[in-house]
Amino acid sequence: MRGFIHHIDLTVKDPWASAPFYDAVLGFMGYKRWDEDARGIDWEHASSKDRLPSIGIFKAQGPNAGRGHDRYSPGLHHIAWIAESREDVDRLHALLIEIGATVLDPPADYPEYGDGYYAVMFADPDGLKLEFVHEPRK
Repeated sequence: MRGFIHHIDLTVKDPWASAPFYDAVLGFMGYKRWDEDARGIDWEHASSKDRLPSIGIFKAQGPNAGRGHDRYSPGLHHIAWIAESREDVDRLHALLIEIGATVLDPPADYPEYGDGYYAVMFADPDGLKLEFVHEPRK
């Protein structure tokens, strides 16, 4: 477990406006909303005994709080989660379409990233790039 992700906190313009998106996407992946306060919202993974990793979205603050996300500037480029199968990727893609999310790249093979790498790439309401990927275990 050493070096595994414990939690990820993301900064968004309005956590409560983004919450329905994250409820749908993270809920699909097995997370449950577990905490909310004036700063933002946290989800924990429901299947792990210690409910980690957790993912939080928190209200942007400071002079750049209103600017859009640019994944090519210093900071976060994207986050990728593991899918159980290619069909799992396809099911999330269908959910993304259903909720009106921005799909950056529909499900496809990406051999440049590895044998059998199959993923959908999408964005949250603030433009943060997210990915759901299945890569067969070797």
